[in-house]
Amino acid sequence: MSQSKYDLYKKQMGKVADLSNAGAVLSWDQQTYMPKNGAEFRGQQLATLQTMAHEQFVLEDLGSLLDSATNENLTEDQKVNLKITKKDFERKKKYPHEFVEEMANVTASGFSAWHEARTKNDFKIFQPVLEKIVELKRKEAKILGYAEHPYDALMEDYEPGLTVKKVDEVFTDVKNQLFPFLKTILAKPKSRVDFISRHYPKDKQWAFSEKMVRKMGYNFDGGRADFAPHPFCTTFGPGDVRITIRASEDYYNEMFFAAIHEAGHGLYEQGLPMREQYGLPMGSALSLAFHESQSRFWENNVARSRPYWVGNFPELQKEFPESLKDVSAEEFYKGVNLVEPSFIRVEADELTYHAHVYIRYLIEKALIEGSLEVSQVPQFWNDRYEEYLGIRPKSDAEGCLQDVHWSYGSFGYFPTYSLGSFYSAQIEAAMRKAIPSFDREVETGKFPILLKWLRENIHIHGRKYNSEELLTRISGSGLKFSYFMDYARKKYGEIYGI
Repeated sequence: MSQSKYDLYKKQMGKVADLSNAGAVLSWDQQTYMPKNGAEFRGQQLATLQTMAHEQFVLEDLGSLLDSATNENLTEDQKVNLKITKKDFERKKKYPHEFVEEMANVTASGFSAWHEARTKNDFKIFQPVLEKIVELKRKEAKILGYAEHPYDALMEDYEPGLTVKKVDEVFTDVKNQLFPFLKTILAKPKSRVDFISRHYPKDKQWAFSEKMVRKMGYNFDGGRADFAPHPFCTTFGPGDVRITIRASEDYYNEMFFAAIHEAGHGLYEQGLPMREQYGLPMGSALSLAFHESQSRFWENNVARSRPYWVGNFPELQKEFPESLKDVSAEEFYKGVNLVEPSFIRVEADELTYHAHVYIRYLIEKALIEGSLEVSQVPQFWNDRYEEYLGIRPKSDAEGCLQDVHWSYGSFGYFPTYSLGSFYSAQIEAAMRKAIPSFDREVETGKFPILLKWLRENIHIHGRKYNSEELLTRISGSGLKFSYFMDYARKKYGEIYGI
């Protein structure tokens, strides 16, 4: 019996996923265990797999299958898969083969160049590679086409439908509402934080962090945790979703909140119907912004909440009796929510964090439109930090070399970090209506109740809806910045007596 057109389409998408996931394995290894001398050929291997995955996705046969499969008797989910894949196919089909190969080769060497530059604290080591990447990203925007701004074309990969106009509107709210609130907070006495920088042995840090990650529901039978220069989550396929972390023995926040954050990403991936929908839109995450909403929800809305530490601080204190012997749960809660300008984005508090994202957005937008050149990035970066946060980086490592994203050519990614935080506040508001005992569940560690809600309302849908549609299903409206400001004013108003 011959296979249906839909089954043939599904089989081809599985091949594309196989190649992409094989590349993910090599990329994960590159950032975790690969020896230094493996860098040159690892880049070549990644470039080969990326090119092959693209070639398999833009085959004329797949285009024909997408057209003919629509005439079959399909379920609603199958129709969604075909519709979204058709859109992706038409977008990817615009890329010339030579461009894909060149981009893959350049970005394949990007991580090593970035890592060396960051290690040696010298932007000029990374600059030549970044110049090539920016040149290619400008070309990519032209290949894809755009209505108003070239950066719109690049953001589409991370948050479909997102435009510079929309991002500018959101950050106007940030500047008009959040930044003034920040000034009010910064004028108040600081919370006690001396205990955050005491000595915390790495192994004991992970022992506690692992317990908390397991409590969230992250399945270690379908994942693992390793150390990397920049924390991330990656998926190799159904049953294999991995996270990475980094640690400082003299700064408690670094490992713990990275672990919670990346596990939040991992829970989303583990909750997708990936096994039934392997390689298909319905088995894939909605967008990078929604992905970030899941990690930020667990990191900030849950693990930086007062109920969380009322419930978990006694256990943490037992793990580190010397470092925390003179600290109360309330002091710890306020300490991990200190609002203070800082240089490193991933270690920033959840309010100043958005200045970090905004600065990166301004740089990327300017690079792509051509009003800023790569050589000017360090100066521009440092000037904006002084303007928006009142601090100036003293080195490239604590400045423009702290993020790995540009080395992979991920331009258009950064705005999703702020959008994810704003989505998470709106999601929490909806959860509280559905789960009136929200705070009690957090305090007592009954996270399966929260996870079940996320599974049923977000994870299970894959890419069935766009972000505005899913937010509307969850909360009754598309993105409203007011949800985040309400959350911020309530939480930090209580902490700082405003």
